[in-house]
Formats: sequence, C-alpha cells, structure tokens
Amino acid sequence: MSFTRPEPPYYAVIITSTLDAANLDGYEAMDKRMAELGRAQPGYLGRESRTDPQGRELTVLYYRDAASIAAWQQHPEHLEAQRRGREQWYANYHIEVARVERAYGFERE
Repeated sequence: MSFTRPEPPYYAVIITSTLDAANLDGYEAMDKRMAELGRAQPGYLGRESRTDPQGRELTVLYYRDAASIAAWQQHPEHLEAQRRGREQWYANYHIEVARVERAYGFERE
C-alpha cells in the first residue's frame, strides 16, 4: 500500500506490538472497528503498518495535532479496545508520540 505522508508539522504515534497468539478471540473484529473509527476522528491524517516474520508489528498513525491524539485516546470504544488489548490480545506494546517538524526524502525515478 502506498502512503503519502502529510506536510509537516504533524504528529506521529508509533506503536510497536506483539500479539499473544494464544488468545485472539475478537481481535480481528476489534482491529477492523478501530481502524474504521480512527479514520473518522478529527485530525487523523493516515496510517502505515508492517509486520515482520516474527510477528512484531510496527504501526505509525499520523495526526494534525496533539489534541486529536488525546481525543482519540479517550474515545469510549477505543478505551475498551485498549483494556482488552492489555488483558487479552497483546503480549506487549510500546507507544511513542513525536512531533514531526520537517521531513525530506529521495526517490529514484
């Protein structure tokens, strides 16, 4: 999937995680619902996600501002997904929030 990052400044929420394969009941439906709800949140700019062969996932969510991230973090359905994630679905996760001030790159034609 191709993704064009937003123009700075913006925020990136970087999530690294590993699922607990022993107890994934309901995870797929929750993941789909969170993606749907997340896209509808004010300030949401996009998402990129990759999973390595060992099952570790790296997801980066892009937001216009810190207030948008805070609002999403407190969304009632998202709070329930967070609770179930800690109790049931994830072996581990780590979240970092960064403000991107500038960005640049190179692409060979």
